[in-house]
Amino acid sequence: MGGAVSAGEDNDELIDNLKEAQYIRTELVEQAFRAVDRADYYLEEFKENAYKDLAWKHGNIHLSAPCIYSEVMEALDLQPGLSFLNLGSGTGYLSSMVGLILGPFGVNHGVELHPDVIEYAKQKLDFFIRTSDSFDRFDFCEPSFVTGNCLEIAPDCSRYDRVYCGAGVRREHEDYMKSLLKVGGILVMPLEEKLTKITRTGPSAWETKKILAVSFAPLVQPPRSGSGRPRLVQLPPLAVRSLQDLARIAIRAAIKRVIHQEAASGSGSGLRTTPRLKRRRVRRRRMETIVFLDKEVFASRISSPSEDSGCEGLEEEPQEEEQSPAETKPEPPVNFLREKVLRLPLPEPLRCYLLYYRDK
Repeated sequence: MGGAVSAGEDNDELIDNLKEAQYIRTELVEQAFRAVDRADYYLEEFKENAYKDLAWKHGNIHLSAPCIYSEVMEALDLQPGLSFLNLGSGTGYLSSMVGLILGPFGVNHGVELHPDVIEYAKQKLDFFIRTSDSFDRFDFCEPSFVTGNCLEIAPDCSRYDRVYCGAGVRREHEDYMKSLLKVGGILVMPLEEKLTKITRTGPSAWETKKILAVSFAPLVQPPRSGSGRPRLVQLPPLAVRSLQDLARIAIRAAIKRVIHQEAASGSGSGLRTTPRLKRRRVRRRRMETIVFLDKEVFASRISSPSEDSGCEGLEEEPQEEEQSPAETKPEPPVNFLREKVLRLPLPEPLRCYLLYYRDK
């Protein structure tokens, strides 16, 4: 039983497959998916499955299938500067991709039930910031995670432009989820076996769209304390950027502009990504997904959104395309921003600060 798309050999090929099946449809979402390697959020012994279009669960650690995350990212319609709340934030994989789109002046919060998963997410976030080759192509909105049950968020918390819930929501909790949203905001959640997009068009007006048939593990119902009162979850404060952070953002943006100007004038390379090896794409039969987590089924059949009756029954092309002898896998993209900062006559503490104290 395969995924909605074929397995990839690496993160880029997985994204190629998601694009071909039209799960990824916009450039912003594609860039975010390519920038965050899915395998980095797996435990080492399970990484061979990272580029399959399947969910993965080990203990409390859980990742949804890539086709699900693709549909979620597209449905959220993310833009720079928005506020985002991830209910059941898990490993932080989705929150990191969202942060690349929100930019430095967005808000990126997550609520996770399990403290060990919060610690895991913080480790993965730190690893991404320190080592990712693609980090410097973006202005990042770093996620903040808090421990607690997302059904116990304090009623006086701030409202958000975008909200995602990564667990099954009962109809009785629909209004609670809607209450977390600003007017004009978008909520995406699995509601009664359907991945659902709800847009708040007015103080008490809503538009609802069903996206996919899915089956998520349900939200954990909060236990009551001895007093019978819920344990309220306090979300992170909406912090104001420090003057140092604002200076770093401005300096890095100025350096990027110089690099792009040099590239446009032919005197530099710019912040381009090294072209990837072109793969021959083939039209495939329609496929459906059954996602297994350990020995339990956690997602039902999911049909590709690109299904077309005119494509049914088409086989892969029988002939093999000859590969040019000179065609080899390209080198990783050069980080021109980092190279430029390293060449500037700056004090070492400032240089380290501009580079986020990164290892690479």
